[in-house]
Amino acid sequence: MKKSFFDFTVKSAQAKDYDLAQHKDKVVLVVNVASKCGFTPQYKGLEALYQEHKNENFTILGFPCNQFGSQEPGTNEEIQSFCEMNYGVTFPVLGKVSVNGSDADPIYKHLKEEAPGIFGTEAIKWNFTKFLVGKDGKVIERFAPNTEPKDINEAIKKALGK
Repeated sequence: MKKSFFDFTVKSAQAKDYDLAQHKDKVVLVVNVASKCGFTPQYKGLEALYQEHKNENFTILGFPCNQFGSQEPGTNEEIQSFCEMNYGVTFPVLGKVSVNGSDADPIYKHLKEEAPGIFGTEAIKWNFTKFLVGKDGKVIERFAPNTEPKDINEAIKKALGK
């Protein structure tokens, strides 16, 4: 049987198991994030989406990644501090992962299989690629790094049944 997003366990920023099943029946926006990227200001828009919908069975999960231009060099602790201090991030920012290559985290292998990018390529092209996952654990849509969080709001509302 094919796995659902909610069948995976990832690592928290504290390197503890983080079971994605805790978000079962929620709409989840998954984003590979970085602190030193031109798209880093999207943290502000992501937090706004989170605040708007967090009480409606919605969450955002940030996965720091250092695979693009070494734009996330910090430790998990430094990343947490950066997100809170600079952008007031309150949604979960998990442990640093690889999203491409042989050491890509299994959750990213799954997401890329479920929603290939342009021309069917599975590779993540840059930081702030976003995956919208439905309450059933299936990927609804993949969004490019330059897609502003506010431009995903309608898709989120639709996934929430609004």
